[in-house]
Amino acid sequence: MQLHEIQPVHRLKKKKRLGRGGKKGDYCGKGMKGQKSRAGRKFQPFIREWIKKYPKLRGYKNKPKVKGRGLKVIILNLEILEKQFNSGEKISPNVLLEKGVVCKMKGRIPQVKILANGKLTKKLIIEGCLFSKQAEEKIKKAGGKIKF
Repeated sequence: MQLHEIQPVHRLKKKKRLGRGGKKGDYCGKGMKGQKSRAGRKFQPFIREWIKKYPKLRGYKNKPKVKGRGLKVIILNLEILEKQFNSGEKISPNVLLEKGVVCKMKGRIPQVKILANGKLTKKLIIEGCLFSKQAEEKIKKAGGKIKF
């Protein structure tokens, strides 16, 4: 026996074509009326039900803007401030932008958070930044000031 001589044991069963004469004429075995007897989609799509549940009230799309939403907070460590700045200098997001430590995000100056990694020996005056508690303690120990 060779590969080209092999034949299937049974023939493939053809799909029944409904509504074309013969014993399954008239309503094609689907009944008289209703959603299941129609052509095309069998049932209403369930996504439509989800759409109906969404509110259609005025101002639904215009959610109130939460402060800080959309912009990420840039994290800086004390060791970076130690390298970049001299004693007695003021540090703010604008100054950090000018020095090239921070860059604009979506055309705006981002919020800056200072963390306590590294040592700080210089007296720095910091304005308009967020802090961790440990960073705040280290800045005050070095003789620096924090302004909000």
